[in-house]
Amino acid sequence: MHIDILTLFPGMFNGPLTESIIQRAQNDKLVEISIHNLRNWGIGTHKQVDDEPYGGGAGMVMRVDVISKAIEEIKKENTHSIYLSARGETLKQEKVETLSNEKNLLLLCGHYEGIDQRIMEGGWIDEEISIGNYVLTGGELPAMVLVDSVCRHIPGVLGKEESALEESFSKALDRKREYPHYTRPDEFDGLKVPDVLLSGHHAEIEKWRKENSL
Repeated sequence: MHIDILTLFPGMFNGPLTESIIQRAQNDKLVEISIHNLRNWGIGTHKQVDDEPYGGGAGMVMRVDVISKAIEEIKKENTHSIYLSARGETLKQEKVETLSNEKNLLLLCGHYEGIDQRIMEGGWIDEEISIGNYVLTGGELPAMVLVDSVCRHIPGVLGKEESALEESFSKALDRKREYPHYTRPDEFDGLKVPDVLLSGHHAEIEKWRKENSL
């Protein structure tokens, strides 16, 4: 999979996308992530990317002519484009699994008061996605969340394919939250691991896990 991220603040992605599993996935060529500075397509000497909203009001709106040009230049064939927006569909596991099957994703991170609505009306964006019913200062953090959640479902990224099959909100758990986990020592400070998990009885263990999925 190739993921293009269009943002005014490319430095924010250092760390979240350059460490741990996501970095390893890039090193192993399982996913390629390209960060693009939207200001590269800005207008004039000062590389302007926003302007005052028609109709008045506080804040600035990111310009349709700047964003559309950037998308047209970086968008690849068979790309699904997403605008990270508080107005979008709330991201859920089913959507994550669907997006993981895409060949190319393009993520647009809004800022200020948002982007000119004509970006959606003109077909430069396929859908809007939110990560929750609250407002952030920009789309960068939601983009990181989406990338992390999607990349986990790309074959080979987690090492063991079953790692992503039976976890919170997965189909295997009927979209419920995952059961509790325990490891050594068997007892710590008076707290014991449930006996069934030490029994070696796989059917009973499976039953316990299903009963303890919320």
